[in-house]
Amino acid sequence: MPKVKTKSSAKKRFALTGTGKIKRKHAFKSHILTKKSTKRKRNLTKTGLVHESDVQNVKDMLRI
Repeated sequence: MPKVKTKSSAKKRFALTGTGKIKRKHAFKSHILTKKSTKRKRNLTKTGLVHESDVQNVKDMLRI
């Protein structure tokens, strides 16, 4: 059988941490930033973790 490919969109968006959790970036930081507060934009810059209910779906896309 051929090798199973990872989803290209997923490998660009997610990364594994050392402990095996999955890192992600926040949405809503690309445009229309004038109506968003400085605090909100600053917090959107930081990375977050994928919620535990979504972890299995992301792992399937990354073939982990």
